Amino acid sequence: MILFFQENNPLLEEAVSQEKTLSIYRLIMDGGLGGQIIIGILFVLLGVTLYIYFERFFAIQSASRIDENFMNQIKDDISNGKIATASALCIRTNTPTARLIGKGISRIGKPLEDINTAIETAGKLEVYQLEKNVSVLATIAGAAPMIGFLGTVIGMIVAIHEIANAGGQIDIKMLSDGLYTAMTTTVGGLIVGIIAYVTYNHLVVRTNKIVYQMEATSVAFLDLLNEPV
Repeated sequence: MILFFQENNPLLEEAVSQEKTLSIYRLIMDGGLGGQIIIGILFVLLGVTLYIYFERFFAIQSASRIDENFMNQIKDDISNGKIATASALCIRTNTPTARLIGKGISRIGKPLEDINTAIETAGKLEVYQLEKNVSVLATIAGAAPMIGFLGTVIGMIVAIHEIANAGGQIDIKMLSDGLYTAMTTTVGGLIVGIIAYVTYNHLVVRTNKIVYQMEATSVAFLDLLNEPV
């Protein structure tokens, strides 16, 4: 009979329901002002991370698109002496690889070493543009967990302060603000740090593929100029 009463006690069911529906928003709001500031900073960093990632992702994706017949057309135009046509093709294609070839075409008639130097210089500028703001993701990946741990330290200080003011009588409700701050900021910092780390490495891999593509195309172009007439 007692067991039946406990299983059907509406107050007990309500308490369990409240415990299960504890929201992330409530955890943040119960963490005190210090925890809210730390979480706010982490949200800003998360927003910056996502913005940089998607902006760079679409830029890199656009830069990697190039016609498979591009170099064949360049080879035919240069072989037939149509330098202006080849240069116009590079301008229309408007990708990092095409701009490198266009830079080389504009130097045709000069020593091969000068053409190679011009292409290498242009390549460095293209890589710089591709990697624009990507280093910020690496910074966030390292800084976000540290900011989260800072919130953990602040939360523990708050908890210890409450214990000191309680005169040795520990009440878990009294410590809740400090504990919420310690736990939520740590989790938030790790989540933002992991997202920034993964997105950074993904962009680095995509950028390296374009760099290899540019290097291969540049070598093919220089070999084309070095072919006997």
